[in-house]
Amino acid sequence: MCLYTLSSSALAALILHVAAAAAAVTTVNVPVPVLAPTKSQPLASTLLSFSIEQDNWPDWSGIDARNEFTYSALTRLANLTGQPPKLRVGADSEDHTVWSPTVTVNQDIFPPANAITPYPEATNITVGNEYYSLVRWLPAGTRMVWGVNLGYNNITNAVNMAKAIMRAFSLPSVQSSGVILERIEVGNEADLYSSNGLRPSNNWTVEIYVPDWESVADPVVETVGITNNDGPLTLQGAAFASQKFTPREIFALGILNSTAGKTISTISQHQYSAAFCNGGDFGLISFMNKASVRGNLTIFEADINATYEHGLTYVLGETNSVACHGAPGVSNTAGAGLWVIDYTLFASTIGIRELYFHEGIGYKYNFIQPVTLNRSTINGSPLDTPAPPHIQPPYYGALVVDSLVGSTGLAQVVELDVTDNNTSGYAAYEAGRLARAVFVNLDAWTTNSTGTRPVVHLNLDFAQGVVTQATARRLVIQHADDTANLTWAGQSYEQTANVSPTGQIVVEDVNLAEGFDLRATEAVLLTF
Repeated sequence: MCLYTLSSSALAALILHVAAAAAAVTTVNVPVPVLAPTKSQPLASTLLSFSIEQDNWPDWSGIDARNEFTYSALTRLANLTGQPPKLRVGADSEDHTVWSPTVTVNQDIFPPANAITPYPEATNITVGNEYYSLVRWLPAGTRMVWGVNLGYNNITNAVNMAKAIMRAFSLPSVQSSGVILERIEVGNEADLYSSNGLRPSNNWTVEIYVPDWESVADPVVETVGITNNDGPLTLQGAAFASQKFTPREIFALGILNSTAGKTISTISQHQYSAAFCNGGDFGLISFMNKASVRGNLTIFEADINATYEHGLTYVLGETNSVACHGAPGVSNTAGAGLWVIDYTLFASTIGIRELYFHEGIGYKYNFIQPVTLNRSTINGSPLDTPAPPHIQPPYYGALVVDSLVGSTGLAQVVELDVTDNNTSGYAAYEAGRLARAVFVNLDAWTTNSTGTRPVVHLNLDFAQGVVTQATARRLVIQHADDTANLTWAGQSYEQTANVSPTGQIVVEDVNLAEGFDLRATEAVLLTF
C-alpha cells in the first residue's frame, strides 16, 4: 500500500479546497503542554467499546460460524489499540430474557415494526446454553459484560442465566478463543421499572431498589462463586438510565456492604443526548454542539468522584446519540461521527474510563450494521435492494478516537483549551510526554450551507518544551448530513465486505510554526 506525504500547502490545495483570500478564517491560539499535566487521565485501550442489544446477539456473533463482518469491524479497531473493544450484551432485552433447558440458542418474540421503530426490541427472549457460547466467534482478547434479568424478579431465572454464562465460558471452545468474561450486570435501568411495568408504579424508590437488587444479585454471586471485587470476574453495578437513582444514593444505602455489593468493581450509568421514542424532529446543527456535549457529561461528575472514592471504576455502560435507536438525519450522519470523537474524548478527561456505544440490528445510531437489512432503518419501508452489512459514519469517529488512544495501553489524556466555540482539542501523552493530539471542528457544514466553508486556523503554543514538526491525518467530510463517503487519512472503510480500507493513505507534514487549518465539519489527528 502506498503512503502519500503532502506538505500543508499542497494538502490545502488538493484536499481542503480553501482559497486563502476568500475563506472565512478564524485564528485560534491553543496552549499545548509538552509534558503531561497532573490532571491527565488514563486513556483505556477499551475507552470506546460497545453495548449490544441482547435479543439479536446471535446475529452479531454468528451461530455455526463467526459473523465475518462483525469480526472484521472489531478487529480493525483492535489493530489500532492492541485490544478489541469490550462488549456488553444486555440492555432493555436483558430484563426480558429467560433461560430454558429446552432451547438451543434463542427464540425471540418481536412486536410489529413501525416507521418510528423499524427494528424494535424483542418483548420476550428465551435462550439456551448455546446462546452464550457464541462468544467464541469474537476476536481473541475480547472482554465481555453479560446482563442477567432482574426485571422479572425471579431468582431462579437469574441464577440459571448466570450459571449458563459461566458454563459457556468454561467450555474448551470458548477458552481457546481467548474471549474473557469480565463482569456480570444484574438488571438494566432499574430506575425505569416503575414506568415500564417491571415494578409497581406507585412506590418504586431507590430505597426499595437496593434490597430488591440484593435479593437477586446475592444468590447470583453465591451460585457462581464471585466473592470480591478484585478477581477476574466481578459485578457491574447501577446501570441507571437517569438521575432518578444515583450511585451516590446506593452507596449511602449500603449496597457495597451486601454479599453482591462487595463484588462490584465497576459502576455504570447510561446517557443519551435526547430520545426518539415517540418520533420528533431533531436538529443536526444543535446536536453538533460543543457546549451540549459537556453539559450532557458533567452532570455525572459527582457520581464519578464518589465512585473513585470507593475504589471503583466508572463507565457509561450504555450510551449513544439519541435514545430509542437514534434519530434520522442525526444519528446516522457524518456529524454524528464528529460528535463521537468529542463526546468520547471529553468523557475520558473527566474520569469516564469506558463508553459502551449501544448497537442493535438496524438501529439508526449503529456504528456497525452486521447483517443484511431488508427494510429501511429510517422509516421501516421495504428496501428494493437489501442493504448488505456495512459501517455507518460513527465508525469513522471510532477510528479517530482509537488512533489517539494508541496501542501502548499507557497513554494519558487532557483536554486542551481551545477558545473557539465549535472546536475541541485533546492531547495524548506517552511516558509523560506529548505524543498525539486530536482537534475536531463541530461547526456543521451541511448540504444547505451557502457561502464559503468556514476554517479555523490553529496555532499551537507549546509549553515546557519545543515541538516543531508533526504529521496529520484528517477525517474529511463533505457535509455534516452526509450518510456516506467519508474518508479517514484519505481512505474509505465503506467499499469492502470486510471493512478493509480502500484508497491511498494521505498524511500531511505540518510545520507547527505556521499552524494548520481545520475546516468546519472536520477532524485532524496530529502525531508529534
